[in-house]
Amino acid sequence: MTETTTWTRHHVLSLADFSPREYDTVLQTAASFREVLSRRTKKVPALQGQVVANLFFEPSTRTRSSFELAAKRLSSDTLNFAPGTSSLTKGETILDTAKTYWAMGANIMVIRHRQSGVPGAIAQAMDHLQAGVKVLNAGDGLHEHPSQALLDLFTLCSLIDFEAPRLHCLAGKKIAIVGDILHSRVARSNIWSLSAAGADVHLAAPPTLLPSLFAEMGQVTLHWELAPALQGADFIMALRLQKERMTQNLLPSLREYHQQFGITRDRLQLCHPDVKILHPGPVNRGVELSSDLMDDPRLSLINQQVTSGVAIRMALLYLLAFPTGSPVL
Repeated sequence: MTETTTWTRHHVLSLADFSPREYDTVLQTAASFREVLSRRTKKVPALQGQVVANLFFEPSTRTRSSFELAAKRLSSDTLNFAPGTSSLTKGETILDTAKTYWAMGANIMVIRHRQSGVPGAIAQAMDHLQAGVKVLNAGDGLHEHPSQALLDLFTLCSLIDFEAPRLHCLAGKKIAIVGDILHSRVARSNIWSLSAAGADVHLAAPPTLLPSLFAEMGQVTLHWELAPALQGADFIMALRLQKERMTQNLLPSLREYHQQFGITRDRLQLCHPDVKILHPGPVNRGVELSSDLMDDPRLSLINQQVTSGVAIRMALLYLLAFPTGSPVL
C-alpha cells in the first residue's frame, strides 16, 4: 500500500461528469484488485463489516452476479433484493424499500431499475436523510450503465498496457459502437468514457436506432451504414438488440438487420488488422455477431469483459466505501 489516491465522489450515477483523474483512479484501483483475483486466496478484508445491498428491480444475470461476487471478494456482507417476492407486491414504494435496507445497516446500495433516474432519486433521498449511504447505478432505463462502460474501458486499456491501464491508452484509437444505440444505456456511458479518453468514436445503426440527437453527446461521428464506421477501426463494440424495450416496429426483421449491420468475418476486412470485438452481453448469436467471431479468442474480448467486471466493481465499491485518500491495495 505505497500509493494513495484522492476520491471524493459519494455516488456513481453517471459518467457524464467524470474527470480524467477519476477514470484513472478507477482503472488503477481495478488493476490492484485484478492482482488480488489472480491469487490462490481471492479475498481481502477491505469491506469487512460493511453491508452492500444489491437492489435489482429489473432482471439481470451478469451485472448482479458480478456485483455480488465483487462484494464478497471484499469480505462485505451482502443483501440481495428480489422484487417478485418483496413488499413491492404489497404496495410498498421504491424509496420505502431503500429506506428499509438503510435501516438494516446498508452502507452501499447497488441499484438497477427499468426507469431512468431511480438510482439518482434514491441517492438524493439518502443524502436528505444524511444516511451516509453510497449509491451505485447498475443501469437505469435509457440513462446510463457506468460500471459496464468502466469495465469496457478497463478491458481495452489493459489490452494496450496491462501493467498500467490509463485513460490516455485509447487516445486516437478508432472505436465503432454498432447496434441498438437508441435503447442502450451502455452506449451512453461508453460515449462519455471513450470521448474523455480521446478515442475516435463512431456510432453505426439503422436510422430508427440512431437518432441524430446522439451527435450532441461527446465527440462522436454518426453513420447509418456500417462500412464507414468499420473502416480502419481498432475496436468494435456490438450492442444487443433490446427487443424488450422497443415499443414499436423499428426493424423490418432480425435477418435484415444482420445482413446490414451484423458483424461478420468478411466485414472485419474493413477494420484494422488487429481489430478486437466487445459485447456487453447477452449476445443474440447470428444477429449482432456471427457465432464464429464470438468463439474466436483471437478476436473476441467478451470473456475478458466479464473478468474485468469483477475487478472494476470491486474498485467502485472500495472507493465509495473509503473516499478521500484511500490506499490502493
